[in-house]
Amino acid sequence: MSPITEKNGEMMRRGRIEVICGSMFSGKTEELIRRLKRAQFAHQSVEIFKPTIDTRYDETNVVSHEGNAIMSTPIESSASILLLGEDTDVVGIDEAQFFDDNLVNVCNELANRGVRVIVAGLDIDFKGIPFGPMPALCAVADEVTKVHAICVRCGALAYVSHRTIDEDKRVLLGEQTIYEPLCRTCYQKALEEKK
Repeated sequence: MSPITEKNGEMMRRGRIEVICGSMFSGKTEELIRRLKRAQFAHQSVEIFKPTIDTRYDETNVVSHEGNAIMSTPIESSASILLLGEDTDVVGIDEAQFFDDNLVNVCNELANRGVRVIVAGLDIDFKGIPFGPMPALCAVADEVTKVHAICVRCGALAYVSHRTIDEDKRVLLGEQTIYEPLCRTCYQKALEEKK
């Protein structure tokens, strides 16, 4: 079915919200990049955004742990997406958990305008608590893809990004030296070990 429909003689795009969520090291950004590159290959106009706080691999590009990258625009606030994402077919948003709660309204507005919105982010933080606007985005999404890392301790599907250092700050950018993907059982054991 075509992404464009006809209404009263006018051609209109059908918008939608797609959410890719899961723990760290689960391939969220890799999947986001894959979908965005496919849209570019189909000659659709694509705009990609990430929070300015995310400078782990690159100041501007969205980069996966595997090293795949796509050009993006770092922004402070979700409101900027409405301005910068105007007149585009597809909007990609990485690390959505770091944006303000208004991101849900922004994504809904874009989808209602006919834009395909693809959002990737952590659905829970290192304590297993729903993270930022991600739970609300999952609720309003047309499609939710939950991806999983592999638990580094037992090989089961990972549930959470366990923080391996003693730091309680909710937002702490880091990689494998600070976080490890754990299944629910191994996560509970890790919490017991810390007591």
